[in-house]
Amino acid sequence: MIINPIIPIWLMIILCGVFLIFKRKGAFHFIRQIVIVVLLFLINLRIMVPDPDAETVQKKVDVLFVVDNTISMQALDYGTDNSTRMSAVRTDCAYIMEKLPGAQFSVVSFADTRAQLLLPYTIDTTNVMWTLNSLKGQASLYATGSDFESVLTYMEELLDRENDHLQIVFFISDGEMTQTHIYELESHPALKDYIDCGAVLGYGTEKGGKMYAPAFSSDEELEELYYYDENYDRQPALSCIDEENLQTIASDMGVDYVHMTETSQIDATINKVLKEIETAGDSMEEDTIAGYSDTFFYLLIPFLPLLIIDFIYYSRKVIL
Repeated sequence: MIINPIIPIWLMIILCGVFLIFKRKGAFHFIRQIVIVVLLFLINLRIMVPDPDAETVQKKVDVLFVVDNTISMQALDYGTDNSTRMSAVRTDCAYIMEKLPGAQFSVVSFADTRAQLLLPYTIDTTNVMWTLNSLKGQASLYATGSDFESVLTYMEELLDRENDHLQIVFFISDGEMTQTHIYELESHPALKDYIDCGAVLGYGTEKGGKMYAPAFSSDEELEELYYYDENYDRQPALSCIDEENLQTIASDMGVDYVHMTETSQIDATINKVLKEIETAGDSMEEDTIAGYSDTFFYLLIPFLPLLIIDFIYYSRKVIL
């Protein structure tokens, strides 16, 4: 079973709470009110259940999002409204998924010296977006800087497998490597042997952006990061894009580097991916697998009559 909410769950919870605040007089009317609100909440969830008779077309295309989850990806220097780099990443990944229907997607995140698989390959794009939305950077007290060596090595291990799928990789980062006194960006030319297409997507500006992060992972409040200069004056900590590092990684992967300032800049890469799929022809023949069926229309059967009764009752009450 999966869910595919029409509007965000948190917003629906607020709306349902508002609907229940105004308690109606009389047990029957109050019970009807509760039932309507519960049905409305369940309908919004769009609960979908496995259905062997519902066929889903799946292309033999694997798209891997490798996402930088360090503090610097929360820097405020993207676009004219100075939104965070990570918010732009979510928008761009959603756009990529929209343009590549039938592909399956996976998410790997990295921070410090750790890289981990957050989501195995799936055709459920809602699940992919939930995973991307969970990437909020690190707590400032635990963060120790960026390193690409671990994630590039991890990619070699993850992609080093034999299958007949196209392997598309989008490496997403600002390129900032703050542990250069410990680690150096080494070459990983073997990556291009496992990657058919994709791009390295760079976020951030040379001028840099201010960074905000919670002190502890459990904190809701974000604090501005700062440092003290040689005169012991407090200065805001800025994160700047390092395009040289990103271009080096793109060269190792055998893909293009794209400095992202708006979503449309990924169109050229998407067109290359589509051409790769078209060129592969029969080897990318689509598989038909069991899919999911909606259940919300079953809930509409009791919901609509109750809503009509409610409308008629209170319309008459207003007229009287």
